[in-house]
Amino acid sequence: MYSMTTSAVPAPRGPVTRKDVARFAGVSTAVVSYVVNGGPKKVAPATEAKVQDAIRVLGYRPNAAARALKLGSSETLGLIVPDISNPFFSLFSHAVEDAAAALGYALVLSNSDGNLAKERRNVRNLAARQVDGVLLASVLFEPDLEALETADIPSVLLNQERDAPGFNSIGVDLAAGARIAVEHLIGHGHANIGLAMGTNVSGSTDGREVGWRQALQEAGLPEGPISYSAFTRPGGYVAGQRLLASVNRPTAIFATSDMQGIGLLRAIHEAGLSVPGDIAVASFDGSADSEYSWPPLTTVEQPVAAMAEAAVAALVGASRGEKPRHRIFPTKLHIRQSCGCP
Repeated sequence: MYSMTTSAVPAPRGPVTRKDVARFAGVSTAVVSYVVNGGPKKVAPATEAKVQDAIRVLGYRPNAAARALKLGSSETLGLIVPDISNPFFSLFSHAVEDAAAALGYALVLSNSDGNLAKERRNVRNLAARQVDGVLLASVLFEPDLEALETADIPSVLLNQERDAPGFNSIGVDLAAGARIAVEHLIGHGHANIGLAMGTNVSGSTDGREVGWRQALQEAGLPEGPISYSAFTRPGGYVAGQRLLASVNRPTAIFATSDMQGIGLLRAIHEAGLSVPGDIAVASFDGSADSEYSWPPLTTVEQPVAAMAEAAVAALVGASRGEKPRHRIFPTKLHIRQSCGCP
């Protein structure tokens, strides 16, 4: 073992630099760089220990801005989601952060609140910060990414159920997932299945609504009542009140998000009805909240971890000149009690 004393080298005045660490440890600045950056050259364990001790004693903090300038990379990715308080996007953001960290990137997160103007402002802000790439869950199918394109910053679109030409994109087959849930409700003998449908800014028909219609049509059943509302708990609550008040009150309801499903459960309980005894419920997303509602929600789960890893890999690949492509992931039905299963 070696011993190091702080008296051998005078303490630096002002901000501690890499040269100060090198002088304190008795090594070159290049060796300090190898230790701080984890390479590219290997450093002997004893030498690395001396450098780490010098860093600790002097309180050295690498200058991220200087490093970014030298490398031509901020080693930072941006993520824009509609609402981080939504359990699905919270889970997804965490998975993206883990996937980015595994490749050596930090993550900057921002919310658009489902607002197009705020989404565009967030895109411009991330471009101005010169992040290495942006992952965007947009309110539009083909969002305005001029600020990123001008700055030559790659992007990946999230929550995309179909190909957006010229963009890297990630998503699930929303229609197929919805069909699985509605077919399951039909299997319980329900012939009048309503839809609590989330609204979007794009104006296009959501795949979950398409899947709901397809499942009913293929079973030879008429379409039940529809209520359009926000992809939120209050949105599901309002949708539930409307569906329960309809002349043709459904015996089962498919909610297009777990958040809506939870709000829907409250509306049903407040009406003095039971789930699934009076009305069965199924939802979409597979968030943790769905497992702890009462009763626990039968839900269509999106493979969050796999999608996050693929999105980050596509973003890094785009910066290396790889051609954009669209990736669709399968969903899985998690059967719990809200549908009528034991």
